[in-house]
Amino acid sequence: MSQNKLSEFVSSRAVELGVPGAAVGVLLGGEEMYASHGVTSLANPLPVDENTLFPLASVSKTFTATALMRLVAEGRVDLDAPVRRYVPELRLADERAAERVTVLNLLNHTAGLEWNLIDDGEGDRSLAGLVARLPELPLIAQPGTRPSYSQAGYNLAGRIVEKVTGLPFEQAVRALVLEPVGLKDTVYGLAEAMVRKFAVGYNRAEDGELRVARPWNAFKEGARADNPGGGLTSSVSDLLRWARFQLGDGDGVLPAAQLHRMRERTVALRGSTLGDGFGICWFLHDLDGLHGMGHGGSGNGQFAELLIVPERDFAVVSLANLGPDGYPFNQSVVRWALEHCLGVTEKHARPLPYDEARARQVVGRYEIDAMNLDIATDGTRLTLGVGIKPEIRAASDEEMPPDHPAAAIGFLPGEGDEYVVTEGGLDGQRGYFSRDADGTVTGVDIAGRLFNRTGQAS
Repeated sequence: MSQNKLSEFVSSRAVELGVPGAAVGVLLGGEEMYASHGVTSLANPLPVDENTLFPLASVSKTFTATALMRLVAEGRVDLDAPVRRYVPELRLADERAAERVTVLNLLNHTAGLEWNLIDDGEGDRSLAGLVARLPELPLIAQPGTRPSYSQAGYNLAGRIVEKVTGLPFEQAVRALVLEPVGLKDTVYGLAEAMVRKFAVGYNRAEDGELRVARPWNAFKEGARADNPGGGLTSSVSDLLRWARFQLGDGDGVLPAAQLHRMRERTVALRGSTLGDGFGICWFLHDLDGLHGMGHGGSGNGQFAELLIVPERDFAVVSLANLGPDGYPFNQSVVRWALEHCLGVTEKHARPLPYDEARARQVVGRYEIDAMNLDIATDGTRLTLGVGIKPEIRAASDEEMPPDHPAAAIGFLPGEGDEYVVTEGGLDGQRGYFSRDADGTVTGVDIAGRLFNRTGQAS
């Protein structure tokens, strides 16, 4: 693959989707290639390049997990130990769960915690403050019984880092990981990002106009409680350095055995576009017989994607500053790089024809703490729409990302109630419906998260 071909694809795809600014990096056999498109801001334009900072959102979790693995290697944390060994004040909605939840449960999303606590902008917004509020967070299962992607779980993991090191979380991660790996442009907080060149996020309104995403990062300044799960900002060049570290032997930061343990499967994932299973943090993928490990991130008008294939010394990073079309842009870059660098071609899931009886079984409203998901049918097709709860929008004094309007979905072959989204900003996302012992549909998984059924669609 040539630099010119990569640049041509990135630019043409960005123009097609209307992405204001994008940065892409590819690592293959020790060689790096970069391609950038557009500007950091439509109002105050600077050209995007490999050193432009973008919010990483949930890709930040890979740094939190690696910091914890260093503490494991040093004998300061035991993955199988209960979280209460390190955070004795931990309380959850269920005392039995609070006693049983382990460090590994947090790192592979099997803690049984719902997505996250809603930030009301009041009270103690530190990690200690988050732990104090955790009894308010619903549990979806007992620890270790099923995976469901949880921001709160990673934020609690960040509190373990603080308690064990005696340092603020951000300072601890900087000392444990960022500085030893040489990541000079991977930072927490606006104060660090604003002195570097960074990309402004945008959301596409219903009329097609691009509007600045406010706040700039997904999390409010001062709300440190979400930093472990999504607070980092970085550049494509730093992320390729991060990929090199993950492909290496630990570089003296932690033993190779502990680093490579992160890419070993700890739990299987069912019917998910995100991967076939979780390692320690990493989503694991079967890529035509090759083993991939990756993580994505979605923030307010910002999307990030990182995929690594250790067997081929390969990595691809894609960062884009547009919601919701930054997501399909990043996915198309990853697919293109896999095909042109490794000869791996994605197999598209083909849904079954519409089945009225089956559709009626799943129609309804499904919820997590801050979002509603509606499954509906008009008698000819089944649709999925997901968005922030109106009361959450009304209570916030800041703009929030737009909702995903109803988009067609179809069941996939088999008896597992798996489905795929076939249009819109979530095009290609896969998930599945859960049933109880009587066969009644009780929940739906999408993007690795379980939404529980609460009633009929509105």
